[in-house]
Amino acid sequence: MQNSFRRILTGAIFFAITIIVAIAGYVAAGWSLLDSVYMVVITIFGVGYGEVRPITSPSLRIFTIFVIIAGTSAAVYIVGGIVQMVTEGELNRALGFTRMIKAIETLQNHVVICGFGRMGQILAREMHDLKQPFVIIDSSTDRTNEAQELGYLVLVGNATDEDVMQMAGIQRASYLATVLPDDAANVFITLTARELNPNLVILARGEFPSTERKLRLAGADHIVLPATIGALRMAHMIRHPAALDLLDANDGTNTLNELLSQLDVQLEELAIPSDSFLIGGALSDLEVRGKGTFIVVALRRGDGTTIINPPHHTLLQEGDTVIVMGHRGDIPSFAQHYSLKRQMRYRGAKH
Repeated sequence: MQNSFRRILTGAIFFAITIIVAIAGYVAAGWSLLDSVYMVVITIFGVGYGEVRPITSPSLRIFTIFVIIAGTSAAVYIVGGIVQMVTEGELNRALGFTRMIKAIETLQNHVVICGFGRMGQILAREMHDLKQPFVIIDSSTDRTNEAQELGYLVLVGNATDEDVMQMAGIQRASYLATVLPDDAANVFITLTARELNPNLVILARGEFPSTERKLRLAGADHIVLPATIGALRMAHMIRHPAALDLLDANDGTNTLNELLSQLDVQLEELAIPSDSFLIGGALSDLEVRGKGTFIVVALRRGDGTTIINPPHHTLLQEGDTVIVMGHRGDIPSFAQHYSLKRQMRYRGAKH
């Protein structure tokens, strides 16, 4: 693109010099300024209205030949630069789109982000920092260009379109996050994604609390209501300012994750396999076997239902995931001893 622009600029400068020199030459031959300008225009652009005055002098004829050749060459050079610029732009866009599609086709267990607005940008930045592969779908050319400049994989299109979803590799994806400010669009995207990939974990944004039920029915696993979250956070700020000051401190040493790390504490998910002898036992048995090295903070059933602070008498089932908090070194040893699969280590832990 820079070469073609330079070519256009060079041709324009040469064309301007040719016109100035040609006009000056005819004026020097005794022609009026208007006649000289008229002669240069019809000569260079080949209009063919005839000469303003008879050109009988050999030197003036040679000069006119020079004007024709120089002016025409400069014009052709400019046109060639414009054609090159258009061609290069279209070619680069085509090649860039091809490279993008090929890169998306190689992804496995990635995240599909529908919408690159404020929430989408924050989410994409977090995924990028975590080195989690993801694809962005947005219908706005300006936003997708911005995402491309950041090095993200992007598709321009409507996320409710099945073809666009398939191009994003929805069948191979592990998560889909639809964060559009339009609740109806998020519901439709959720329906489309669930149909294309029944095993997909779908996270959906909702502007109104009444949308939560619709998103659940459409197949969303988790719903985020920004307005509700913001209001609850403000209420906590009013009721518990001291605790929030501690958790929100961001001076590089006192964030919640780093506080957990400094206390040698971490959160982990322990999956109960189908052949585990713990199936049918109570949560209290699991804690007893842990010998006080951790506490159970939540239990996620195989159907996706999550129980916060479950009762000790709750019975474990096949496919359950127990979320525990404990010392960093103790949980891995416990999981290995009882053949439990550690699925996730939260950011509070050191890797």
